[in-house]
Amino acid sequence: MTVTARTTLAGLPEPAAAPFPGTPSSEAQSSGAPSPELLHGPVIDWFAAHARDLPWRRPEAGAWGVMVSEFMLQQTPVSRVLPVYEQWLARWPRPADLAAQPPGEAVRAWGRLGYPRRALRLHAAATAITELHGGEVPRDHAKLLALPGVGEYTAAAVASFAFGQRHAVLDTNVRRVFARAVSGAQYPPNATTAAERKLARSLLPESEPVAARWAAATMELGALVCTARTPVCGRCPIADRCAWRAAGSPAHDGPPRRGQTYAGTDRQVRGKLLAVLREALEPVPQVALDAVWDEPVQRARALDGLVADGLVEPLENGTYRLPLT
Repeated sequence: MTVTARTTLAGLPEPAAAPFPGTPSSEAQSSGAPSPELLHGPVIDWFAAHARDLPWRRPEAGAWGVMVSEFMLQQTPVSRVLPVYEQWLARWPRPADLAAQPPGEAVRAWGRLGYPRRALRLHAAATAITELHGGEVPRDHAKLLALPGVGEYTAAAVASFAFGQRHAVLDTNVRRVFARAVSGAQYPPNATTAAERKLARSLLPESEPVAARWAAATMELGALVCTARTPVCGRCPIADRCAWRAAGSPAHDGPPRRGQTYAGTDRQVRGKLLAVLREALEPVPQVALDAVWDEPVQRARALDGLVADGLVEPLENGTYRLPLT
């Protein structure tokens, strides 16, 4: 779905006309990156015309809606997040609403999004927001970073998308856009490097609201056009200035890219065990958990891992439940 040029980030106004500075920052000049203004205008204009109408981008989402979306979207596609996100915000529209519930309820509501420790971390962040910040997501980047479960990426994303601040927001999509358009590589390194952070900072527009739009626009460009497997270069607003295309689109020659497997892994077993516990209103006996996976050693290892991660609470009578504290 496309939206008009009035798309906003959590209610933030669009920047004024002609927002792109004509002089690159000193950091951009020293890094050897192309002049940022050659990228800013086309990418932000493309975003205005083609951005998806997602609920966390709407004015009513607020900072809490943005934070919830950022936790849920880590390693999870938008299509899977949307129904869970909407149910979550309907049930817990404020951090205090979530904090008032046992953490196990957050795990239950997380459903099959995967990586359920994110649910516990979001619950811990909501509790800290309620106890330390009067129930309001803090605007200050350092205070965001100090929240439980909030790392470098999430703090920058919330500060940028919810409050219109100027931060380098580096998710997988943004890193891939920068790798191709600026560095001339098909893929970024497996882990974010200091050089990538420096490049991202050098490409930031000087204006805070424009920088926030740039962060969202580059992320959307990577998600919809500059995709990992089949980039649609004919639809890219900066294809004519992409360093990777100019170099002949060379194949990746770095370390092998990490593939994700699921079938037969401990992750799959953990998911099956959690599914039983999410559906149960009472503590679950061991025999019910034993029925979800035939291999006893792997099943026990997965269950022990869930207990160690705080996702499952063992009781003295040999039953298990989602955590209450």
